Order: sequence, then structure tokens, then C-alpha cells
Amino acid sequence: MKNWLLNKTLKTWCVIKNPITKIYEEKLIREVLSFKIPKHIAIIMDGNRRFAKKRGLPSNIGHIFGSKKAEEVLNWCWEIGIKNVTIYAFSTENFNRSEEEKRNIFSLISNELIKLAKDSRVHKNKVRVRVVGKTELLPKYVRKAIKEVESVTKNYDSFKLNIAIAYGGRQEIIDCIKKLLNDVRAGKYSSKDINFKTVESYLYANGDYSKVDLLIRTGGEQRLSNFLTWQTANCVACFLDIYWPEFRKIDLLRAIRLWQIKKGFRD
Repeated sequence: MKNWLLNKTLKTWCVIKNPITKIYEEKLIREVLSFKIPKHIAIIMDGNRRFAKKRGLPSNIGHIFGSKKAEEVLNWCWEIGIKNVTIYAFSTENFNRSEEEKRNIFSLISNELIKLAKDSRVHKNKVRVRVVGKTELLPKYVRKAIKEVESVTKNYDSFKLNIAIAYGGRQEIIDCIKKLLNDVRAGKYSSKDINFKTVESYLYANGDYSKVDLLIRTGGEQRLSNFLTWQTANCVACFLDIYWPEFRKIDLLRAIRLWQIKKGFRD
């Protein structure tokens, strides 16, 4: 009974759309696609727990709503032609949460990764999925799901989806420095050879997501929360005062429009 009610609620939440909103959305799409679009969008999906609390629901239900929204937003990005998307799924700081909440989140993440590996939209759009972070800290079943989705998408190159799990921006830089120092000691590099590109090649995923054009954060907070510390230098940041499950296609398009204005691609 509870599962049936949850599924019905999720479907209702996803499909309700004001006709006027739809018209405005279509206008925005035409407008945005008339100009250059960002190559790499990074998203901090904040506000799932507060979304649930506001409605008197358990926090794990908020995370379920959030995962459904992530699927929806990824589809929008692929439709628009955003080639590279990085989403913040679980930070190193999130390990401080209760054991019950972590179990629920890890189970949800594992299920979503397995779904991604089988998702026809991923294969149709040739999306390469990679997980970045200290994955060795994750439960074995999550690591298995990561290996599966990365394996079945490793030869795709039309789109890239980077999922930050057990991720911390400062830790990424520390790990980068350690690996680089080891190679310097081994004689692969001298200090004069080290530049921006060298450093980026030592980031997680070999720097495959090195430069962020547009950062979007929901939930009302105006901070990076240790996300992509290196990659977000000089990016345009858009902070939204809505919870992640409430994020609309209009919000994505407005954020892209903001990026276009800030970068001088339009008036």
C-alpha cells in the first residue's frame, strides 16, 4: 500500500504542468538554443530532506523524489545538447549522517546506477557514465554497481555524466598532488614541466571534467560545499531558492540564459 501511494505521488508530482508554463518553457528553449550553450554543467542537488520534511514525509522519501528529478534533469540536458554533466550525489561530509540514512542513500544510489546501466536513453544518447570520489569508502554493493555502469558505457563519447559519490573537492586536490609527486620522484616529470594541464590530468577521471562552465545549486544555500574546487574556477554560479525536487525545466533554461548573458553571448 505504501509503495503504491509513493509511486502515485511521484507520478503526479512529475506530470503536473501549467499550460502557460509549458508555453513559456517552449519559448525559452527556442531562445536559449539560438545562442551558445555551456559544455559542462555541474549541479549540487540540495534540499531533498527539507522538501520531505516540509510535507511531513521521512527524509528517505525526499531522496527518492530527488533521484527521480535527477533522471528528469539529465534528459533535459541531453535534449538541449549539454555534453558534460556532473552531479553531486554524496559528499565526504555526508558520511557523518546517521547509519540508517546512509544505508537508505547507498541503496538508492546503487539502484539508480544499475538502472542507468540498463537505461535505453543512456545507450541511445551514448552517454559515458563515470563516478568520481573516494569510492573505496563505499559499501561493496555500491562499488559493484559503479563498475557495472562504467563498464557498459566506457566506449560512449557523445555525452558524459560524472556522478560525484564520496567526493570532496579538497580531497581530490590532495590525492592529485600525491600522485603527481610520486611521478615526479619516479622521474616522469620535473617541476618545470608541471602546468594546469598536468595537474588536471591527475584529477579524478583523469581530468575528463576539468572545466565547469555553469554551476547550479538548489536549496537556497550560496556556497560550493567542497564541490569541484579546481573545476569551478571562473564558472558562472546560479543559486536557486527552491528544493531540488521542485527544480523545473524553466529553472535550467534560465540558468543557461544567465550563463549566456554573463559570458557575453547575448544581451
